[in-house]
Amino acid sequence: MKPAGKATPKAKITVLICALNEEKNLPYVLPKMPEWVDETILVDGHSTDRTVEVAKKLRPETKVLYQPGKGKQDAKIYGIKQASGDIIVLLDADGSNDPEEMPKFIEPLLNGYDFAKGSRFLEGYPNIPRHRRFGNKMLVWLTNIIYGTKYSDVCSGYNAFWKRALEGLKPSGHGSFMDEPMLNINIKKLGLKVIEVPHRDTGRHSGESKFHSLAMGWWILKIIIRERFRG
Repeated sequence: MKPAGKATPKAKITVLICALNEEKNLPYVLPKMPEWVDETILVDGHSTDRTVEVAKKLRPETKVLYQPGKGKQDAKIYGIKQASGDIIVLLDADGSNDPEEMPKFIEPLLNGYDFAKGSRFLEGYPNIPRHRRFGNKMLVWLTNIIYGTKYSDVCSGYNAFWKRALEGLKPSGHGSFMDEPMLNINIKKLGLKVIEVPHRDTGRHSGESKFHSLAMGWWILKIIIRERFRG
C-alpha cells in the first residue's frame, strides 16, 4: 500500500505540523517522514523552547512559519494557506502519530476520496486515559446521531485531504472550524467523500497536553449541538 517512491503519488504532498514547545517530541516525528513528502511545514506558535532549532536540525528542508495569531486553529489555517501541496497531511507534533503510517492516508485520496479521516479506535484502543476514551465515545455517538455520520473517532489529529476539497469551508460563529470535531462536522456538511483510516496513537512522548480534558469536552459538546442549527 505504501507508495513505491517519490514520483508514485501523482500529487504534491505537504505535511503540516503545528507546534508549541515541542522540542522533545519532534525527534519522534520529523526523522520518520516518508521520503516522497514534497514539503514539510512547521507552524510555530511562538515557542519559548528550542522547537524551531530542533526542527531545522532534524529536517533542514522544513519550512518554518510563525503563526500570526494564537491557538491551533489559527496555526492550521495559516499553514494550509501557505502550503503548496495538492494534498495536505495534518500531523500532531507530540509524537503520538506515526508518520510511517502516512501511506494509508494518501492511498484513498489518490483513489477518489476527498478526505482521509484518522481514527484511533478502528483497530483497538489508543494510549489515552480512560476518561478521554469515554468522552470521545459520547461525542462520537452524539455526532453520529445528529449528523447521520458513521464515525468512530472525532478527535484524531491525524488527517489528510485534497487542499481544493476544503475551499468551501467557512468559519463558524460558534467556534474553531478547523479543530478536529468541527472539521469532521464540516466535511459532512460539504458532502465530501470521506474514509476513516485506522492509525496507532502512542500518546504524547513528553510534556503535558495543552488542553484541559473536561473543559475541552464541554466546549466540543456545545459546538456539536449549536452547529446543527447553523446555516
